[in-house]
Amino acid sequence: MIEGYDPYLVALSVVIASLGGYTGFSLTARIRSGPGANPRVLLSGAAAILAVGIWTMHFVGMMAAPMPTDAVYLVLPTIISFLICALVVGISLFFVSIGDPSAKRVIPSALLLGAGIASMHYVGMHGLAGSFGLTHDPALVALSVAIAIVAAYGGLRIFLARQDGLRLAISALAFGIAVSGMHYTAMLGMHVVPAGEGHHHQAAGLAASPQALAIVVAVLCFVVAAGFLLSLVPEPHRASQPATVLAEPAPELAPEPAMPPPAQSAAPSPAEPVETIASTRITAAPLGGIGQPPRIAAVRLPLEGANGTHFIDAGDVRSVRADAHYTRVHDGTRERMCPWSISEAEAQLDPGRFIRVHRSHIVAIEHVTFVGKEGEGAIIELDGPSKPRVPVSRAKVAEVKARLGLRRPA
Repeated sequence: MIEGYDPYLVALSVVIASLGGYTGFSLTARIRSGPGANPRVLLSGAAAILAVGIWTMHFVGMMAAPMPTDAVYLVLPTIISFLICALVVGISLFFVSIGDPSAKRVIPSALLLGAGIASMHYVGMHGLAGSFGLTHDPALVALSVAIAIVAAYGGLRIFLARQDGLRLAISALAFGIAVSGMHYTAMLGMHVVPAGEGHHHQAAGLAASPQALAIVVAVLCFVVAAGFLLSLVPEPHRASQPATVLAEPAPELAPEPAMPPPAQSAAPSPAEPVETIASTRITAAPLGGIGQPPRIAAVRLPLEGANGTHFIDAGDVRSVRADAHYTRVHDGTRERMCPWSISEAEAQLDPGRFIRVHRSHIVAIEHVTFVGKEGEGAIIELDGPSKPRVPVSRAKVAEVKARLGLRRPA
């Protein structure tokens, strides 16, 4: 069967899988790297585009294969294969989009992703019907699943190491190899046999011809390509809102009674009621803000782990990123969850060492190794093995440069 494959469709299938991987990983990277759209929306979009890429690659590969002329595809198993793929990919991406990129998290995700790719393939093959049967070589079935798992693990590890453009492209290519390598290895182990032998389905019920499937696949190829192009558009960083000073207006004072002339004696009058003025409340950013009482900066930050709460020295913290009601603390190597909110972290950290550079980011100014322009704001890089990067909003650029000695403070 391999000798009769259409090489152009084979190449297209690998490209579609890689483009789907790049788009899905790009959306997942936005969940991990900083604020953007709703994380649930990003995760759903990443799972959907990856599932579409895997499923489309599978059927482009099927169209490239020399199948019997009367072969059709049963609709129900074909749809189920896509749903299995979307569910498994979504769960796998959920595990790698949150928490630490440790082996305990990446290995199960790779196992799940590889098993999902294999399940989608064989469920889809179960929907192939006609006057023939199918058999599968057990050794090649096991090899195809192993290829999917190993390549998926490699792609996830490359992606989680650092989500820049080159690493993202390499991880997407590894993902494309995982999907296409699994598919064509499995197809090498599949044999068409006469009716009555092996797996056999009659074309009963709702079925789609290869021509109808080709139309669906062409549309999905366009969707994957469009998603890839959209993922290349840089995401504008929203300017952080400056701290708002809220003051309650003081109530109007009662007019003072006229003082009697010095020569005129006035009888003592009853004591006037004293009207108190409500104190003005000022709320401002604690890091470098005003109106805050003296406080002692936190020496350590709590970090939540699987077996309890750990602590990290404030001097080892590179950045703090908002994550819903909690934060993610980066130590230069990895991110871990902190039970503090971004506002609480801002209030607890030493303003002489830390600065809030974005509505969702605080950085340790002493660990900054690079600052550059990005969009309307800036981007800074921090030291450490993974060299994390943090966006700086337009409103904070001048303050950050002043703290780094690049510009005199106003």
